[in-house]
Amino acid sequence: MDPQRNKALVRRFVEEYQSGADEQAFDELMHPEFVDHSLPPGLAAGPRGVRQQFDQLRATFDGLHAEILEQVAEDDLVVTRKVLRGAHRGEFMGIAPTGRQVELLVIDIVRLRDDRIAEHWNVVDLLGVLMALGANPGQVAAMA
Repeated sequence: MDPQRNKALVRRFVEEYQSGADEQAFDELMHPEFVDHSLPPGLAAGPRGVRQQFDQLRATFDGLHAEILEQVAEDDLVVTRKVLRGAHRGEFMGIAPTGRQVELLVIDIVRLRDDRIAEHWNVVDLLGVLMALGANPGQVAAMA
């Protein structure tokens, strides 16, 4: 597998789907047997869950845009450190809309198969977003 090609495929997914909501890019780049090892509670398994998650993020954070900060690839794995930005216009984890611009820092690891995203793991800085939205430490502790 070509690491540069794999990084380009993941970059395309981030730019065209995560930032641009391009459903055609989603269909081309998401493997039908996709497995999310970091699936948030309440979301469907497989590609449907990814759509649900980004539909929710777009409804919550107006103007959602993802920016890749760094990428590293080896064999069939791509690690991407990125930031998602948007204006808080919908309820997020029990916090009413504030209108504030937020940054959600994410580190994704994806495995590609057949030039498509087949597996996903991630680490998300939810604490940073909650604090930026004005959640107090007691609220944050109650959410854990």
